Amino acid sequence: MKHLILFFGLLLTLGSCARVGTPLGGDKDSLAPVFLGSNIDTTRINIPTSLKSLRLDFDEYITLKDVQRNLTISPPLKVKKILPSMLGNKYVLIEWDEALLENTTYNLNFGNAIADLNENNVLSYFNFAFSTGDYLDETYISGTLRDGMLRVRGEDELLPEKKVDYVIGLYQEKDTIDYRTKPYYITKADPDGYYELNYLTPGSYRILAFEDENQNSVFDQGIEKVGFLKEPIVLEQSISGLPIALYPSKKQVKYLESKETPGGFTLYFEGQSESVEVTLGDQIKDYKVTYKPYSDSLHVWFDARKEEIGITQSENLKIGYQAQDKSGEASLFYRLNAQNDMTLTNAKSNVIAPNSAFEILSNYPIDTISTQNWSLKIDSLTSLEFKAALDKAEPKKLRIEADFESGKKYALTIPKATVHSYYTANEKSYQFNFEIDKVENFGTLELDLVGAPEGPFWIQFLDQSESVKFQRLTQGTQHRFTEIPPATYQLRILVDQNQNGIWDAADFSALQFAEPVYVFPKLIEIRGLWENREHWNLETGSTETPRLETPSQVEPIVSDSLNVPQNQGDQEPRPL
Repeated sequence: MKHLILFFGLLLTLGSCARVGTPLGGDKDSLAPVFLGSNIDTTRINIPTSLKSLRLDFDEYITLKDVQRNLTISPPLKVKKILPSMLGNKYVLIEWDEALLENTTYNLNFGNAIADLNENNVLSYFNFAFSTGDYLDETYISGTLRDGMLRVRGEDELLPEKKVDYVIGLYQEKDTIDYRTKPYYITKADPDGYYELNYLTPGSYRILAFEDENQNSVFDQGIEKVGFLKEPIVLEQSISGLPIALYPSKKQVKYLESKETPGGFTLYFEGQSESVEVTLGDQIKDYKVTYKPYSDSLHVWFDARKEEIGITQSENLKIGYQAQDKSGEASLFYRLNAQNDMTLTNAKSNVIAPNSAFEILSNYPIDTISTQNWSLKIDSLTSLEFKAALDKAEPKKLRIEADFESGKKYALTIPKATVHSYYTANEKSYQFNFEIDKVENFGTLELDLVGAPEGPFWIQFLDQSESVKFQRLTQGTQHRFTEIPPATYQLRILVDQNQNGIWDAADFSALQFAEPVYVFPKLIEIRGLWENREHWNLETGSTETPRLETPSQVEPIVSDSLNVPQNQGDQEPRPL
């Protein structure tokens, strides 16, 4: 009998020491954890402000996944401890030090943080609310968040994998609001862009949505995309279906650094200043300054050998600058790099599209050219007449135009010292070999616009990675694009509403919206030798062509050729 008792006792001991695991056999668990209760009253009201911890119990062992990213607490609490961390428990424990606010409803949204330990079944968007007052606030705001720069994808299209949180927050309307702190109420959008701000106290608020790149739950101007309303929300009852669109945010003007560059030195800035002025000391007597409005760099050009600066050793240059309302002094230890001579390169590839100019880039601004001794030959034998000219929009670019033939090969020879900059010229001769691609390798698109902007705008072609492949600055209602490489594209229009030559991003600090953006609602497939025609009503978003149509005959500003990479040319909206 004693042996039998010892045997059963041993079985019980082994059973009590067994670790949690998946049982052998049986159906796989597919149910999310079930919330059982908490350490506070079930009514969750009249909670003392001295409460320093919250325990939430569940029916099975759970774990917390990426809790720092998933969990949002409104109003914010400085949490000092959260359990479980790595191992599983049947509860969640949250601790903090600060006293709770009086007569305030707190809401904890766990996102997708809570999952069972064994099968990883997620308890999606679990909320827990409690109040230090005698009732729970039930007012809410719900809606959808979208990226205003991109097309809304169809249900059958895969979304790009991008681990970025999209935060929507409310700040209490006050005389001064510190947007460098976390919002008073905060939530995150789900993968479909839907969001809910729950358990809100009626009042006046500023709503702000942003792409939380660094996961600090605070909007970073100039880094993260932003969406907002210009007027405060006076919340007296719940609001459903509030749409918010996100756009790139404007960087504040700031000096970054100075560097020695070919032909002189460069000052780099963040933000977009309409003008930048510099002052130099007596060290450099003869120099030129180039700055393109709203660009990120200013160049100072001079002849270092003639000025005897930085030839044998570094020399400390003092540079004063004024960029918008930012002024200061930069210091640069300048040493001439003897290898930084003037060079010429092919601006594109060795195979260019039909009806396109051949383009050459210089690392120096081009002042004048002497083409008397230049030569252009076809198939290395016959000389061909050509026209060479400076690109009016880009001072470092040359355009070579001729009666190029599809499928033919060409050789352009540029002798030494025939391309001049301010203080130098090309130190060696160049020969550029290129050929003209076949017409059948490109497609055509005719685009009819209804409700086109009155002023200039960019029409952009985006590839499947949502990067701009090429674009045109134009205006009017009818547009023909030729020599388009076959691919699937997304079309987008950026409007230069104030006609300052750039597309202006959103400036939340000034409550200024981004300039208008239109995104074509469907993808366009371009095939070789195909001619596509699309109708786009910007007012309604419709792409259907009406039966009766008399389009305006406004001509585009620039040529039909689109074979221009995004990072070249001066007709691109620089914020992108």
